[in-house]
Amino acid sequence: MKKATALGLHKTAQFTNAIAISLLLWCSVATAQIASKQPELNDVHFHLTNYIQQGTDIHDFLTIMGTKVGRAAIFGIPLQQQWSYSVDGDRAPTYYLSSDAPLYYYSFTDAYIAMAYKSLSKEEQARFDPMITGFNPTDMYGADHIRRVLLTFPGVFSGIGEFSIHKEFVSAKIAGPVASLQDPALDRILDFAAEAGLVVLIHNDIDTPFAKEGTSPAYAAQVRSLFKRHPKTTIIWAHIGVGRVVRPANEQGAIIEDMLKDPELSHVNFDISWSEVAKYVVATPASTQAVADIINRYPDRFLFGTDEVAPSDQEQYLRVYRQYAPLWKLLSKDASEKVRKGNYERIFDEARNRVRAWESAHRK
Repeated sequence: MKKATALGLHKTAQFTNAIAISLLLWCSVATAQIASKQPELNDVHFHLTNYIQQGTDIHDFLTIMGTKVGRAAIFGIPLQQQWSYSVDGDRAPTYYLSSDAPLYYYSFTDAYIAMAYKSLSKEEQARFDPMITGFNPTDMYGADHIRRVLLTFPGVFSGIGEFSIHKEFVSAKIAGPVASLQDPALDRILDFAAEAGLVVLIHNDIDTPFAKEGTSPAYAAQVRSLFKRHPKTTIIWAHIGVGRVVRPANEQGAIIEDMLKDPELSHVNFDISWSEVAKYVVATPASTQAVADIINRYPDRFLFGTDEVAPSDQEQYLRVYRQYAPLWKLLSKDASEKVRKGNYERIFDEARNRVRAWESAHRK
């Protein structure tokens, strides 16, 4: 009888152990599956439409993002390339470099982005942070446009941008006054962004095109002064000041690190979007290491963006992310996580909360 009881207890123990092992294995598999579904990146810089206001359907873009990209800051392009028949005839230009005809500010882009966003389900909307960009930064009424968009489309926008002040070839093509970092209209816009809690994504080249070797960057001091005038505004400097033909200044790293060290500029962040920026970063092992060292020292201040315009598939969309592969390998685990995802979530989660509160307080 005792032997039978002991045998029964032994079998029960074996059965219990088998169940425990099975549960552990199941949990391990489930954990691995959950981890595999976590996105690799968020995108702080994405244009849903191009210079003639054509682009990717937002529902198709969700498919392109797939499980690789968690969230994206989306916007159109604030400028429309004019099709001037007297200049281009039947050859319709689709990009600002393909015509001598001017560009003009296209405010409808904000309504287009808002309606695209509103066509999504609540779950799908949670993956996007739309940005207001159809304003003229030389117009003292520019801030009023932004206010009007927020109140017309409450619950949609989280920031403003990408908008440009000094941008190679583009600035001179825009009809009307040339934008300036010293324009009170721009100060008024950034003041309102601070009031409403909007993130500001601004493009401003650090220098002029084809600048003479050894000269000081034309706009470095003005950019710094602008940022210092707006300490309560959350700012992201697009492309770290690099342009298509505006190469990094000789002292680019020192300029950026000096800004990072300055406690009066703690509200300023930097995106490393665009293939042109990646080209310089990964040009040599030394250049990649230099950038990685700065990011590892200041991991809370950098964000990744693609700067893709209306991609047709994921291969095209994520080309810049893959281009940065040498950089990702040199970043610490903490820095890599923050640059690819964490800093985006922190900045835009705060913006969502602040902008929704502002909208509620000002809704009639």
